[in-house]
Amino acid sequence: YNEYKSYLSNNMLKSAVSCLRRVATKTGYARGYSALSNDDITFFKNTLGPAGVLTEDLDFYNEDWLGIMKGASKLVLRPDSTEAVSKVLKYCNERELAVVPQGGNTGLVFGSTPLNDEIVLSLQRLSGITRFDESFGVVYCGGGTVLQQIEDYGKQYGFTIPYDLGSKGSCTVGGNLATHAGGLRIVRYGRLRGSVLGAKIVLADGTILDDMTTMRKDNTGYDLKQLFIGSEGTLGIITEVALLLPALPKSVNVVLFGCNNFADVMSMVSYAKKELGEIVSACEFMDELTMRSVVKTVNIPYPLSDYYKYYFLVETSGMDENHDREKLEGFVERSFEGGRCADGVIAANRNQASTIFSLREMVAVGLRPLGHNYQFDVSVPITEMDVLIQQIKDRFDPDEGVKVVGYGHIGDNDLHVHVIAPGASSSVEDRIEPFIYEAVNEMGGSISSEHGIGYQKRDMLPINKQPEILGTMRLMKNTLDPKGILNPNKLLQ
Repeated sequence: YNEYKSYLSNNMLKSAVSCLRRVATKTGYARGYSALSNDDITFFKNTLGPAGVLTEDLDFYNEDWLGIMKGASKLVLRPDSTEAVSKVLKYCNERELAVVPQGGNTGLVFGSTPLNDEIVLSLQRLSGITRFDESFGVVYCGGGTVLQQIEDYGKQYGFTIPYDLGSKGSCTVGGNLATHAGGLRIVRYGRLRGSVLGAKIVLADGTILDDMTTMRKDNTGYDLKQLFIGSEGTLGIITEVALLLPALPKSVNVVLFGCNNFADVMSMVSYAKKELGEIVSACEFMDELTMRSVVKTVNIPYPLSDYYKYYFLVETSGMDENHDREKLEGFVERSFEGGRCADGVIAANRNQASTIFSLREMVAVGLRPLGHNYQFDVSVPITEMDVLIQQIKDRFDPDEGVKVVGYGHIGDNDLHVHVIAPGASSSVEDRIEPFIYEAVNEMGGSISSEHGIGYQKRDMLPINKQPEILGTMRLMKNTLDPKGILNPNKLLQ
C-alpha cells in the first residue's frame, strides 16, 4: 500500500504539474468570499463543541493523499450528525464562507483538497453503522463510514461490498458516492449508484433532503439522490447512506490466459461474459511489458510457460464451488479449442488465486522502475483500446526511449495508460496532453473512468462534454448553490 502510494506520488502526470502551476500563481477566488473571523469560529465551537472544531495541526486535511497539492485552510469542522452539517452550511451560506467537503481524503484529482483557505468540512465523525437489514442486506451508515468497516461488518452476516477499492481502509462511503468511485466488481454488480437505495443530503443553504428510502422499487418522480452521486461535493453533502450489499461469495476462482494479439483478448472478454455469465466478478487485461515488469519488480512467480503479447485475467465468484469450477474448466477448455488463447492456468486454490490476481493489482508498482510515469485513467470502447495505445506510441520516435503500456478493467471499458519516459520532459508532456483526451473524446469515451474530475482535469472537461451539457451542469450548480460556497473551483470552472 505504501509502495503504491509512493509510486503515484513520485510519478504524477502532467495535469498534476499543471495544477501546481495554477495554484502557485493563485491570487484568490474568481468570486469573492468572506474572510474567516473569530466570531465565525466562536459560532462553530458553540454549535459543534470542542471536538468538532480544529484550528491546529491541519496538514492531513490540507494535503491531498499523494502529498502533491497543499491548501491553506485554517479551520476544519467535524460535525457528528446531519443536523449539525445543516447548521454549519446554513451559517456558511449566509456568511458566504467557502467550504470543501472531505471524506477520507484519498482522491487522486485534488477534489477534496482546499485550493486556498476554504473551511474543510470533514465527515470523520459522521461514521458508523446505525442499522442492518439482514433479510435484504441493506446497511445504513453515516457518510463518513470507512469502506473497510462496511465490508467487515457485512461479512459477519454473509454479505460483501458491491465495489472494491485499493483505498478501502481509508476512503469513506460518502466520498465514494460523491466521486462515484469505480474499482473492481463493476462487471459483476454494476456501477455504485445502482446499489444506493437511500441517502440524506444537505444542500448549501442547510436544507436537508431526506431520501433514505430502502425500497428497490420507488417510481415517484425524480430520483434526486442520483443527482448528487458523482457531483464531487459541489451540489450538496451526502451525510447518510442506505447501501444494498450482495451476498458474500462462497467460491472464488481465478484463471490467467496468454494471448498473441489484442483481437483474441476482445474475443475472450465477450466469450467469458457469455459462457460464465452470472459468476464473472472481474475481467482484467495487461500487455507483455506490464507483466514482465510486475514479475521482476514485485517478485511474483510467473505462472505460465512463456510470455505473451497480451494477458486476460478472469475472476469468478459464486455460491457453489463444484458448479463454478466445472463451469470455469469448461470455459477454459472451449477457449483453447476455439483458438482464442495460446496458454492459460487456473488457480488451484484461494492462495494461488490471490497470487495470480496480485499480478494485476501490483501493476502500478511494477511499472515504477521503468522511468518517469505519466498515468491516465480513461474509458474507451474495447475495440479502440489498442488503437489508442498505438496512436500514443506513434507520437514518439523509437530512439527516444519512451514506452507506452496499457492495462485495466477491460470488462467495463476502463483503460489505464502509462507513458514512461527516461525522465520528466516537457516535450513528452506536450505530446500527451491534450492529445489523449481529444483522442478519447473522438472515440466516444470518457477522459475520467474512475478518478473523477476534481481540480486536476477540470480544464480538460470541455474537451469531453458538449457546451449544452456543461451549461446544464452549471445551471444545476447555480440553482442548488447560488453563492458557490461548496467545493469552489472543482469540477466546473
